[in-house]
Amino acid sequence: MITDLINAPFIIAILLALSFHEAAHAFVANALGDPTAKHEGRLTLNPIAHLDPLGTIMFFIVHFGWGKPVPVNPRYFKNIKRDSSLVSLAGPASNLILAVISFFILMAIAPQILHVASADQLIFTHGIGAQIKAFIVQILANSLFINLGLMAFNLLPIAPLDGSKIIQVFVPYHLEPDYEKYLEYGPYILISLLVAEYALNIPILITWISFIVDSVLKLLLLL
Repeated sequence: MITDLINAPFIIAILLALSFHEAAHAFVANALGDPTAKHEGRLTLNPIAHLDPLGTIMFFIVHFGWGKPVPVNPRYFKNIKRDSSLVSLAGPASNLILAVISFFILMAIAPQILHVASADQLIFTHGIGAQIKAFIVQILANSLFINLGLMAFNLLPIAPLDGSKIIQVFVPYHLEPDYEKYLEYGPYILISLLVAEYALNIPILITWISFIVDSVLKLLLLL
């Protein structure tokens, strides 16, 4: 399985997805007054600045992963709860934008390959003779699914994922101490979900990611 995934289109799509995701966090944080990420060289699309070794390996093993967290100092923000939420939202939003762009380019150059059930079918049933065009189609196909998967995974309301900070803006002030305690357990919850997924065959994460990915694809196909 891992050998099949280690190919140029897959790697290019991952690097683009991670780079845009993390750079979007840095861009919005800087726009809202926090220059921390910019000063640490994270306001860039250079993938080397954003790669997290374990998160990258996880992409090849379990088909989803993460980049190196972007440093954020909320003390620079005028409205800490709102602006922290916006910075967190920027990452998944950037992946959605890349996925939509990939979808429409695919529709323009190879519309017959969009009505398939998986990324593998999307890659291997396109029937396009030109090697250059086939290579581009594979990059776009990988980009579509990787960006949607990365978006869905990061929208989980579990720390340290973006979803936990996105919804924090809606937590009433009197419940914030309880929510902060919940966030402390986030890594343990995430590890438990991974164990349940791959050791106990309880597909909680895959069900969540598949639901989000399938829902977005259905909406795009209606356009």
